[in-house]
Amino acid sequence: MFLKLFSLFLIIPLVEIYLLVKIGGIIGAFNTVLVILITASLGAYLTKIQGFRVFRQIQDATRQGYMPGNELLHGLFVLIGGFALLTPGFLTDAIGFSMLIPQIREIYVGIAKGIIRKKIEQGNFQMRMYTDFR
Repeated sequence: MFLKLFSLFLIIPLVEIYLLVKIGGIIGAFNTVLVILITASLGAYLTKIQGFRVFRQIQDATRQGYMPGNELLHGLFVLIGGFALLTPGFLTDAIGFSMLIPQIREIYVGIAKGIIRKKIEQGNFQMRMYTDFR
């Protein structure tokens, strides 16, 4: 767990800074900032479109009477992709855009389902329900 957090909070920002400096040296500082602003704006727009699409799929699934597990995972990755696109940097933009393309997002969902399935089979996944129903 420590290594995952370490890579998330240290290695990724270092790679982002490196890429920003390198690409900024090639295309210029103004163009780099412009690309970052354009990708953030485009990312927010695409996140909105994909978010509403996934929300409709969740509504359709519940209307048909089944648990929208697959659709909820798609929603999670749309949310993560949106956050990644709002984060300045080229690596996070590439990851964010890939999570907003439904065909590629299906790969992420498949990996997540495999991880969840593996944790359940190993007994490492616990689910608790806290309710106040009587």
